[in-house]
Amino acid sequence: MTELLWQPSGARKKSTNLYRFMQHVNERFGKDFSTYEDLYQWSIQESPTFWATLWEYGEVICSRGYDEVVDEVAKIPGARWFEGARLNFAENLLRYRDDHVALSFKGEGQPTVSMTYGELYNLVARLATSLRDLGIQPGDRVAGFMPNMAETVVAMLAAASVGAIWSSCSPDFGIKGVLDRFGQIGPRVLFTANGYSYNGKQFDSLERISEILKELPSIEKVIVVPYTDPSPDPGRVGNGVLFDEFLAPAADDLQFEQVPANHPLYIMYSSGTTGVPKCIVHGVAGTLLQHIKELSLHTDAKREDTIFYFTTCGWMMWNWLVSSLALGARVLLYDGNPFYPDASAMWQMAQDERISIFGTSASYLAALEKAGVKPGESFDLTPLKAVLSTGSPLSVESFQFVYRDIKEDLCLSSISGGTDIISCFALGNPMGPVWAGELQVRGLGMKVEAYDEEANSVVSEQGELVCTLAAPSMPIYFWNDADNQKYHDAYFDTYPGIWRHGDWIEITERGGVVISGRSDATLKPSGVRIGTAEIYRQVEQIPEVMDSLVVGQDWENDVRIVLFAKLRQGVHLSDELVKRIKTTIRHNATPRHVPAKVIAVDDIPYTISGKKVELAVRQVIHGQEVKNKDALANAESLDLYVDLPELRT
Repeated sequence: MTELLWQPSGARKKSTNLYRFMQHVNERFGKDFSTYEDLYQWSIQESPTFWATLWEYGEVICSRGYDEVVDEVAKIPGARWFEGARLNFAENLLRYRDDHVALSFKGEGQPTVSMTYGELYNLVARLATSLRDLGIQPGDRVAGFMPNMAETVVAMLAAASVGAIWSSCSPDFGIKGVLDRFGQIGPRVLFTANGYSYNGKQFDSLERISEILKELPSIEKVIVVPYTDPSPDPGRVGNGVLFDEFLAPAADDLQFEQVPANHPLYIMYSSGTTGVPKCIVHGVAGTLLQHIKELSLHTDAKREDTIFYFTTCGWMMWNWLVSSLALGARVLLYDGNPFYPDASAMWQMAQDERISIFGTSASYLAALEKAGVKPGESFDLTPLKAVLSTGSPLSVESFQFVYRDIKEDLCLSSISGGTDIISCFALGNPMGPVWAGELQVRGLGMKVEAYDEEANSVVSEQGELVCTLAAPSMPIYFWNDADNQKYHDAYFDTYPGIWRHGDWIEITERGGVVISGRSDATLKPSGVRIGTAEIYRQVEQIPEVMDSLVVGQDWENDVRIVLFAKLRQGVHLSDELVKRIKTTIRHNATPRHVPAKVIAVDDIPYTISGKKVELAVRQVIHGQEVKNKDALANAESLDLYVDLPELRT
């Protein structure tokens, strides 16, 4: 029996944005909905009505309304949303212009600095004036090679205000990784900080920018933001100018270019671990509406909240977080190592900044527990009402850790979606209970199902995550994909007209979702499909194991499971430890989950956005080429898996 960990009081339910939205739907359409499931079923059965209601409820600012919500909701891909509407994304995020704090930024080891909504608006106006003076027009690309700091948000909003397309990646990307991304889209302007900080060290960015510019002739101006050096020399890069010098001295007002609903807003990138990253283009209205829905209704973000998500500017959670400005919340940005100067750093910040919504990754929570940190005992977390986790499946033990050692009374929302939809398929329900190991609900308006191998929709069985209705946050297209072939191959080659996301899931009878890992990394010993998350959950219980990665190795006309374990410092992989690992997996999962091989390694490879790269390791152990190592945060770790003698027997 799955453990019930939390449920909100009646008063808390009625205080949520989701409850108020439900009452709005009841009054508007003569309904009598009382549960999330009621509302969810209506949102997919009456999809156009739901999205139209959300547009109205979310008070989307537009100069012209739409003629039609969607041309054909079952048309995937290619559904056209909100045709006829004219709006501006930045205008919707800058609707507040008062003395309420909009952005706070804390760099590693530095004091927090903040700006109000009024100050943010004025700064964006000045920067937008400068971009217009430079000749930036709707459809031009503006890129960021920036830490997660306030100037990054300002640059994005200024670009969006003139109708330009924003694209960013984290400054810890290598030169090839940047060129693989920005080289495809031809940006005219590049924003960069002079450097960034991580784990007590400072890293220079301008040297890499100089090399990048040699291969990016489209860039006409580089705007340098002082960060690790208060007075950097912009002359180190071609066409360089300091941020303050580029800013217009003043701006009478901010002109918001009115663009169509499907005008491109963001260019995002696939992880690129299997080749050159795909350039995924997201539209203005779809991104705005989906983020308003998820932040307001599923996360319960409000004006009085301080919302934080540990992310870089190369991960879609940055774009998601920044959209909290549309709700008037205070957005807290952080640059640096979450374990610096110690494992409690983020919770010291949570106390000091009075964070009410704390977002992080599953791997962070697992590492926090391994480090023995108990934030609830050491810090005042009174304002904290929600913890969000994404990036990989959150184990049952991590669910229990949050409620035992962080706070008993909060909504733990394990959420899952992706860059592909710049949002989520499954996420939180602030009106509903939290069950260990389950994502609470499928997102409103997202018809998510689990398909078995015969393409039947199944409940309480594992299957492929599919979405069978169009949603406005699906990509409007891929960049440089004239015939939409890359777009089609990415999501629709398995089930024509149905979005296949690539996750292996189970939809529970309660309507929750359990994710077992990526379907392309699913193990098939003796033809039986096993999700990797089921093994990770058991291995994480072993104190000696700090991290792990599991793959399937082709062996004797079958597949055998191989578990790579990164051990605690000073621990040796003894026969006794191997036996204990296997026994734990056999006892708590099934005999089919037990690895044939357990091999100690010094490091586990991750993408820059913090996801284990099982597929790349599988390629290495089979002697295949990993095409794009620049997508990895620690690409050198792949060398540890080359020609391992343990895999020959």
